Amino acid sequence: MARKQQDPSVLHGHHVVTGSELRATFDAAREADDTARIRRRSLHGVVLVLLIGLIVAAIITALAIIDGRLKVPAAEPAEETVSACPDSTFDYTPNDQVNLNVYNSTSRPGLARTVADEFLARKFVVGAVSNIDAGYRGVAAVISGAAGQAAAFTVQRNLAGSDYFQDGRADGSVDVVLAQDYSGLTPPELVDQTPGTLSCPRESRRIADDQQSPVVLTAAPSP
Repeated sequence: MARKQQDPSVLHGHHVVTGSELRATFDAAREADDTARIRRRSLHGVVLVLLIGLIVAAIITALAIIDGRLKVPAAEPAEETVSACPDSTFDYTPNDQVNLNVYNSTSRPGLARTVADEFLARKFVVGAVSNIDAGYRGVAAVISGAAGQAAAFTVQRNLAGSDYFQDGRADGSVDVVLAQDYSGLTPPELVDQTPGTLSCPRESRRIADDQQSPVVLTAAPSP
């Protein structure tokens, strides 16, 4: 009986790799490596071109700024807050030359009369004494026209914590509007009579309404 011819590509059940197959495998691997290498080189080239472009653009921009051809917008300065408080320095006016009116805007009965009597005891000239409604929160509002600012300064030295407001009156009279935080006049022996400026604490802390206009007496005075 003739012996069956064996397949030379199979040995003990395993495929025998031929030289041509081995060369084909290495050629395919080499082509894959070449393709990856080309891609990496292309990517590196693109990145390098972008970096060079950015550097060139930065140099051109810097030269343009130095030459004045390109101006960088400067930040606008913050708006300065305009003070509503007079900044003049006043001498202490003698009490008997100050004409003032005393108004009570609190719920405490008789407060206006009590404070008016205290001002009278200090030789101030007191006119109207009434209860009113006023849109003010704090110790007391001291109100005058331009002609009464020196007198208002003297009143404030006797009324610590008060807040000055200016209105359009032409005379030198001063209004004192007592508010909820009022606790008393400065003791006579502690009143500072050296020159100074009017006090407007509403500009540094919230003790009055936001509006800077003078306090408006919104109700008819009542005894």
